[in-house]
Amino acid sequence: MKVRKAVIPAAGLGTRFLPATKAMPKEMLPIVDTPTIQYIIDEAVKSGIEDIIVVTGRTKRAIEDHFDKAYELETELQKSGKKDLVKVVQDISNMANIYYVRQKEAKGLGHAIHCAKTFIGDEPFAVLLGDDIVRSDKPCLAQMIEVYDKYQSTVLGVQTVSPDDISKYGAVACRPVGERIYKVSDLVEKPKKEVAPSNIAILGRYIISPRIFECIEKTGAGAGGEIQLTDALKLLCSMEDVYAYDFIGRRYDVGNRMGFLEATVEFALTRDDLKDEFMQYLKQIVK
Repeated sequence: MKVRKAVIPAAGLGTRFLPATKAMPKEMLPIVDTPTIQYIIDEAVKSGIEDIIVVTGRTKRAIEDHFDKAYELETELQKSGKKDLVKVVQDISNMANIYYVRQKEAKGLGHAIHCAKTFIGDEPFAVLLGDDIVRSDKPCLAQMIEVYDKYQSTVLGVQTVSPDDISKYGAVACRPVGERIYKVSDLVEKPKKEVAPSNIAILGRYIISPRIFECIEKTGAGAGGEIQLTDALKLLCSMEDVYAYDFIGRRYDVGNRMGFLEATVEFALTRDDLKDEFMQYLKQIVK
């Protein structure tokens, strides 16, 4: 079955970016001049996703406004003769079919995914976490969909991390079955370095069987007292095959300040309209 739908959880409070996120969703913080969530949606669209549901919470209305039509803004830009900016604004609202559902209580990532159950129905679907931006020639999700099309089973996006960092992520126990592809036998959420099954970490991209909803419903509170997606995937792993794919690309954790700064600098240096002047500036300040 084709992967047509994607879920983007965006209900978190973004406390690591206070005070900026007191009134602004962290997903709307810009990398150069584009909100982080727009990069995520752009990746989904370029990977062939047709329908996207964003799981939001209180104070997240700005996300909906950003992807809505902006008639007044378009009119003012037209009057000013700024046709290039009119196109920029229109392209944002025409990116995809985007829907929204509220996660009314902060019960964890697994619970957030479950909020999209009615929208997903009985189809495989993608999950893209808003804290992870991946820069690659072929979109990360498109790479994973190719793996899903081959195996017709759940695929986790992974990369190898330092053993000292594995406690920040979900880790997989697995064996290689193809180029950059692993068969998963177990998952552990944020394990201590000493007991981690590997240093292969799950990094913000998933293609998941709809049976995950049954697993989430059977999963109790885990790490942090929340319903963890990793725990539900662990149960799913006992019911059907689960694979991991070591995706190709530079991944940025924009959910922390250092990762956000790295993404801002490196994305700016890829922009033809900015890179030369910005590079000169960087050279001046690092002397």
